[in-house]
Amino acid sequence: MKNNLILNNKTECIWDNLKVELSNCKKFTWVVAFITADMLVPLKVAMANLAQKGLSGEIITGTYLNFNDPKVFRELLKIKNLRVYISEDEDLHAKGYYFEQDDYKTAWVGSANFTSKAMLSNYEWMLRIDSFSNEEAIDEVKREMLKQKQSATILTDKWIDDYELGWKKINYNNVSVKQNPSANIVPNDMQKDALKQIQKLIEKGASKALVVSATGTGKTYLGALAVKAYRPKRFLFIVHRENIAKKAKSSFFKVIGGDPKQYGILSGNSKDLHAKYIFSTIQTISQDKMLEKLPSDYFDYILIDEAHHISATSYQKILSHFKPKFLLGMTATPERMDKQNIYKEFDYNLAYEIRLKEALEAKILCPFHYVGVEDYEVDGNIIDETTNLKYLTEEKRVNYILSQLRYYNTPGDRACGLVFCSRTQEAKSLAEQFTKRGHIAKALTNEDSEDKRKDVIEELEQGKIEYIVTVDLFNEGIDIPCVNQVIMLRNTQSSTIFIQQLGRGLRKFKNKKYVLILDFIGNYKNNYLIPISLSTTNIENVEEAKEKLRTLSRIDVSTVNFTNVAKNRILNVIEKIRINSIQNLKKDYKKLKEKIGRTPLLNDFLHYTNINPISIIKNKNIDSYSEFLQKMGETVEITDYQSEVLSFLEKELMNGFRIHELVLLKLLTKTRKISFIEYENYLDEINAYYDDDLLKSVDKILSLEFFKVKSGKKLKSEKYGNKTIVYATDKEYIMSEEIFESLQSNDIFYKLWEDAIQVGLNLNNDYDNQKQFTLYKKYNRQDVCRLLNWEKDFSAPMYGYRVTEKECPIFITYKKISKDSLNYKYNNELKNRNKIHWYTRSPRYLDSNEVKKLLAKDDQGHIVKLHLFIKRDDSDNSDYYYLGSGKIVEESVKEEVLLKKHVVGMDIELNSKLSTKMYELLFSD
Repeated sequence: MKNNLILNNKTECIWDNLKVELSNCKKFTWVVAFITADMLVPLKVAMANLAQKGLSGEIITGTYLNFNDPKVFRELLKIKNLRVYISEDEDLHAKGYYFEQDDYKTAWVGSANFTSKAMLSNYEWMLRIDSFSNEEAIDEVKREMLKQKQSATILTDKWIDDYELGWKKINYNNVSVKQNPSANIVPNDMQKDALKQIQKLIEKGASKALVVSATGTGKTYLGALAVKAYRPKRFLFIVHRENIAKKAKSSFFKVIGGDPKQYGILSGNSKDLHAKYIFSTIQTISQDKMLEKLPSDYFDYILIDEAHHISATSYQKILSHFKPKFLLGMTATPERMDKQNIYKEFDYNLAYEIRLKEALEAKILCPFHYVGVEDYEVDGNIIDETTNLKYLTEEKRVNYILSQLRYYNTPGDRACGLVFCSRTQEAKSLAEQFTKRGHIAKALTNEDSEDKRKDVIEELEQGKIEYIVTVDLFNEGIDIPCVNQVIMLRNTQSSTIFIQQLGRGLRKFKNKKYVLILDFIGNYKNNYLIPISLSTTNIENVEEAKEKLRTLSRIDVSTVNFTNVAKNRILNVIEKIRINSIQNLKKDYKKLKEKIGRTPLLNDFLHYTNINPISIIKNKNIDSYSEFLQKMGETVEITDYQSEVLSFLEKELMNGFRIHELVLLKLLTKTRKISFIEYENYLDEINAYYDDDLLKSVDKILSLEFFKVKSGKKLKSEKYGNKTIVYATDKEYIMSEEIFESLQSNDIFYKLWEDAIQVGLNLNNDYDNQKQFTLYKKYNRQDVCRLLNWEKDFSAPMYGYRVTEKECPIFITYKKISKDSLNYKYNNELKNRNKIHWYTRSPRYLDSNEVKKLLAKDDQGHIVKLHLFIKRDDSDNSDYYYLGSGKIVEESVKEEVLLKKHVVGMDIELNSKLSTKMYELLFSD
């Protein structure tokens, strides 16, 4: 790789880059002045992975400004394959990271200490140099590090004891977390958006609305702000516990103000019926004698906290009695496991959703470090859903769990943890064994009374116990802000439950810097849900699930980490599942239909779920979304030809790779005819490039000429109706009369047509319309033929590449899994992170016409432009990542022999810097 300046940004951060260097190095040395506790967890995971390979490293640090906490030094001693040195230079303020690989060395020098802010979010400069391009500088860095090491002291417990005696904690940031802001409470950006959407619904005449807000994101304050804007004559807030009612009353008073006597509690101990703002427990307000006292119009605004319980008899009783002008529901968990449809209860008026990613980025929640570690193996058998209880609670497994907890534990802080396991008896046994080993724990299950739950939670909050061990009791409806550890010892049942349990620790709390999420990963069939749950983007298929697992490393300043063994366990499961199977799609469809209260369109999947609508269309058993709807039991009255046209639109254009066909169809939908000049003006307006070749390609696509190639026993165009969709005259574009009339006469066809176009336009937001291809996006061979403006789809006979007069796409499968694969003999090799060695097909020689064409040059350089498309291995589907254009390194071109066949080999140098994410995804082991 060329020398690069590495910065923190939205797509990657300094830690992402360092982690890749760590995972591929043979040894390393770092010299860093400052190290903070909030980067120790991801470092420990990286070091655990190196330990499995028998590798180690060293860190040289110091005591400059007394910044480094003694607790951090003690945690560093836990990492057995890390040697730590304390510099004798009390003014050490350097930041350098040095790595040795098999055949080269790299160094990073710049401004970034090993702190969470420096590694993940601060504006820092780190310059990466390597021995290929600057060996002299590398050697100089190495010499300086060696100089520091020779005069340094090895870190020991005794040294830490002495350091601790004279150390004073200094609050450099002077930042404190205010739990209860006391005046002039104003909404944050997310709350502003939610308030706007609630107000829009009110203005439209809606009488109900639902807000979905992740735990800890300020639902109560949002509710108070909404009520303040509404100005009700009398207001009712319904909760399930008196202590929560009292907290809500306090929060509302801070937001709305006024006379304190206007705020009252309605519970078993208090009956403030005449207050303007009443905060009631569900148990009290639902009593018959209470409802008899209050007329149906007593409240003009009712807010239900934990609104996912609205289907319960007590809530239904209240809603049958009271007739408020507006009903607002708030919940963090709308996806119910009891098959009740909460959205229906609120007339499908989903005002706003505040999900995990957005809440973390808005700094509303406490950051976390997620660590996926391998669960304990019993006699070579990996724990799964069927493992006998005695193995789950045997001494060796408990010792293993506690050893992992000690290794990744929050340094020096009191453990305040929730442990989720699979079975009631397991919870009780684990609590007993934790306690025997000095980590006082209590089990709570559905068998325990409300009073016992309350008492045990108070013991955790007061520090009398370290852990509560439970099954699914605390998935929702529990608020323990002090929780700083969440331990998962069970199968990932669903994305919803996974996020619910993870979220139990994310509420901000005084002196809580981050939360440790420790997930013990066994051989569970639903492990694939972990990367999907943590992902912040839509998942289309198995390949995308694998991509998320391999590359997901952070959500804002929260980090996501897997040991290599745990990651491989999940990969093995992902290989066996079909995310877009009809069965899974049916479940997703039904869930979405319940959410929005109508037949979902493709764009609804994009808007309301993390499911990419392309995953539906790519299912081999579905020709079009209209056919899918019919499989779901919906009535879709369209002709066979209309279905074929929709199939073309959805399968070929809806991916959004190129905007030109989509916008032309959108323009023609209303008018049927549009002049070339009008179309080109519109392309200028939306900043989409075009030239004669591209416009000719659009003609070929919309006339289906491009698809008149064999696909099985018939032409591919026959699958799409085999009729021209748009005609191009010498002056204008004209939509097929049959299609235009269908759009005017068939509402269902029109709706599905517009929906597919809109999905394509929305997906196109991720593409650069000024270029043929967008860097690091995925394309198959047919996509490439289309985007290169070729007259026909030449993908079938293309195989590894096709040389034309102007351009040559090259498709490389980097890792060869099977010796039987056609490309097994081509041992492509990535060199220095920005060159890849590539071979022509055989037999080829330097004087072969194809090779001559590739090597031909003019005054501007090589005539044929190379486009590189790469996938990791044969287990991936037919899509390849676009790594940009490349240039042939002249001195590397030579004839070679592969498996007794003559080829021409050459190095191709990438013109675009290879991102860390792409390196890790495609090339890293």
